[in-house]
Amino acid sequence: MRIVFIGASLVAQATAEELLKQNHGVVIIEKNKEKIDSLAEQLDCGFLHGDGSTPAILQEAGPGQTDLLFCMTDSDQMNIIASLVGRSLGFKKIVTKIEDQELNHICKELGLENTIIPTFTISRRLTDLAEGRDIHELSSIIRGDARFYSFIIDEDEEKELSDLSFPGQVRVICYYRDAKLMIAQENSKLKKGDEVVLITHSKNIEALKKQWSPDHNESKKSNQEEDSDIEGTKNLE
Repeated sequence: MRIVFIGASLVAQATAEELLKQNHGVVIIEKNKEKIDSLAEQLDCGFLHGDGSTPAILQEAGPGQTDLLFCMTDSDQMNIIASLVGRSLGFKKIVTKIEDQELNHICKELGLENTIIPTFTISRRLTDLAEGRDIHELSSIIRGDARFYSFIIDEDEEKELSDLSFPGQVRVICYYRDAKLMIAQENSKLKKGDEVVLITHSKNIEALKKQWSPDHNESKKSNQEEDSDIEGTKNLE
């Protein structure tokens, strides 16, 4: 694989080092020239000097030849912008790092599905250890073709969970309302802004994206508005 990192953070450096050991191609985009010069002596990978949130630099990184783009700068805003620019340029898969948990909801609405919050993940894990809870790592539970998928309810009308339609082999696990965990029940009432979390077979992911992605919802709204306009025109006639 070929992986591009925006930002030479300590996490990015450690990840890049491990990927290089596995013979993957790595490119690091960094604004600090001195940091690039220092890392060039430690890591046998490619470097680009510049702002990774700009189209020119990301285009130079080679979207068509890249399997994964990690946006790992110290700025949440820059990581979000870089992710959106990267998506527009055709990067196949993008991972967005943020520190502010409140921005996670915005990332979901923008269609940035692969968002990581390192501070939150570490603090939650340390709290579990401190309180003596032996929590299984997610990677040890989700195996084979099992996948998680989440989406945001964007319709104003309240609806029951049982009213939602999904492909086969899909189960709703929970949903979040105002950052609060809600365990899903068949008669759970979903409101606009709720984030619904599913577990499904990997073969259903593309169908779920088409059905529940922000782009699809915008298209559905547009079609509904067009139908309304047509109906209004008929009435005038």
